[in-house]
Amino acid sequence: MADKRTITPEEKALLQAKHRQEEAEARNRKKERDARTHRLVQEGAILESIVPHIKEMDLDFLKRELMIRLRGM
Repeated sequence: MADKRTITPEEKALLQAKHRQEEAEARNRKKERDARTHRLVQEGAILESIVPHIKEMDLDFLKRELMIRLRGM
């Protein structure tokens, strides 16, 4: 039969602190993902404003073109 002991107040406090830490880390990861997504959307909008026909380009073609053009800088 399983041991059904109650946890001590110290163990409970430790578990709560661990849970709060995990929640804070999850919030930080979400903030970082949201910031990256925002940056990528802004960069994509800039690229589309400079090269409007980019929407019709295949992604592999776009990558090759950018690599060729940026090497010459």
